[in-house]
Amino acid sequence: MEIVKDTNIDFMGLKKYAYIFSGILSIIGIIAVISIMFGRGNLGIDFGGGTAVQLKFDKPIKIDAARDALQKHGINDAELQEFPLDNKLLIRLKKVSTSNEPVADTIISLFRQEFTANTFVVDSSIEIGPTVGKRLQKDAFTAVILSMIGIIIYIAFRFELKFGIAAAIATFHDVLAVLGVFFILNKEINLLIITALLTLAGYSLTDTVVVFDRIRDYLKIRRKDQIDVIINNGINHTLSRTLITSLTTALVLVALVIFGGEVIHDFSLALLLGVCVGTYSSIFVASPLLLLWKGGSGMMKKAA
Repeated sequence: MEIVKDTNIDFMGLKKYAYIFSGILSIIGIIAVISIMFGRGNLGIDFGGGTAVQLKFDKPIKIDAARDALQKHGINDAELQEFPLDNKLLIRLKKVSTSNEPVADTIISLFRQEFTANTFVVDSSIEIGPTVGKRLQKDAFTAVILSMIGIIIYIAFRFELKFGIAAAIATFHDVLAVLGVFFILNKEINLLIITALLTLAGYSLTDTVVVFDRIRDYLKIRRKDQIDVIINNGINHTLSRTLITSLTTALVLVALVIFGGEVIHDFSLALLLGVCVGTYSSIFVASPLLLLWKGGSGMMKKAA
């Protein structure tokens, strides 16, 4: 199956515009990273600290009634999430205990007081302090950096170092772009979103490797051609496969974003944005970066 056939698009001729667009996305992403490191932005309780309590009721409970009960006792900024099939309610509050009574105990006490006819048990209760949140931020940042180093080593082993660096820059660009969009949309940044970012990094890398594989083949058999011609041919000959893979993946993610419910909405949205940006970067970011090393050693030099 092919969506497009025999294309001959001059992708390298568009690299200047791609660099400008990607530069803007990257700057927004860097601003988001710096803001998160300084505790700004819409941080989830994983990173900013807070309390999460999950209650399992005997009967269904309306989320509006639960919110009214919390507001009645002065708790106005709680995030509620219901699980109707199990009669469960998750209360998340970006607030840690400042008195002798933990915030979780206060929430449990007021629910027992307000819903005497609908008893419940406490499924889980977690309180994360600011220190733990900072530690989780540091660990998440370390995980992203280590994944980039792993990508460079893997691609350098499979191709050569310049391919690895180009793939790592493109993948890092994708992570920054999605993080920047989430920052602008004021979406909550939590561990689930970090998981989505690492997942999309793997997807983006796979997409880039397919294009690089074809470019490497052409570098071996078309030694007299110009580098930009070889790269253009490599991208054009994998374009149909790239579009089919991306579109089928995107269709699933669109369905999850629309019908998946509140629990996985932001996770699915991050992956959907990642697929779109990853497809763009494998064509307009990773491959043009190879031109920056066209005078270096290895296959690129042999083809020059």
